[in-house]
Parts: sequence; C-alpha cells; structure tokens
Amino acid sequence: MDLVLWRHAEAEDGDHDQSRELTRRGHKQASQMARWLRRHLPDGYVLLASEALRSQQTAAYLGKSYESMPELNPDASWDQVLRAVQWPKAGRTVVLVGHQPYIGRLAAMLLCEQALFLSVKKGSIWWLSHKAHGDIEQVRLKAMLPVSMLDGDEG
Repeated sequence: MDLVLWRHAEAEDGDHDQSRELTRRGHKQASQMARWLRRHLPDGYVLLASEALRSQQTAAYLGKSYESMPELNPDASWDQVLRAVQWPKAGRTVVLVGHQPYIGRLAAMLLCEQALFLSVKKGSIWWLSHKAHGDIEQVRLKAMLPVSMLDGDEG
C-alpha cells in the first residue's frame, strides 16, 4: 500500500475553521502539486479529504471524485487517521488531503515509530510505501516534496 499525505494548501485565516477557503496562493499551490501528482500516481488510487473546505478545495485540483471523511478533520489523531485509511491493509494507493499536526506525526510514526512532530509545509506531500517481506514489514519514504520545489512556485 502507498499512502500519500498531502497537507492542504494555504488557507485564509478565520474564526470558522471548517469553512476557511484557500487563498490565491493556496489555489496555485494546490494546482501545482496536483499537476505533479497526476503524472506520478498509479491508476485506481483513492482520494480522501477532511470535511474542511480548504482540504476539499485542495483535493478537487486532482480532478477526481473524493470521499470526505470526518475522521480526517483537523482535530483527528494520527492513529484515528491510520484506521480511517485502513493502513496498511487497504491494498491500494490512498491520497489523503489533511492537516497538521497529524500529518507530521503520522509520517514520524510510520517512518521512525516515534511520536515526533515533523513539520509539513502547506501544500506539500509525504509519499510512504508499505511492503511485507515474510514477517518483516517495511515502510519507506518514496517522496517528500514541498510545493516550493515545483517549477513556477515562488515559495
């Protein structure tokens, strides 16, 4: 199973967290990362997003239908998110559009088995892969890509 953790792009400030929209820069970030993902994702991947508007707007740039899940909302814990995406048993590539701090914690737990806080910039991805070799389970980092590394982004 591959799991792509995609932090939503830059959003406006606001009092109503679930209804915050992407900024102009956020739309650009989401568009650029979606263009890169479309070139690299396998056919048949599943796209999941939190119920927050900024996550749904980010996910929409992939041009594919997505499932909105409350288990991926900003207040979710990393273990709650793992259960929601059925890691590592899903048997397919899952793209999850979500939030800090759980994206950073989830990446740390899967890669290091420690509850560290990894910084994940808005619009960036962490692409993790799970493989089992007999009794040995392995997680590897396939890609960690901040949107600022893509062509045409000013940061």
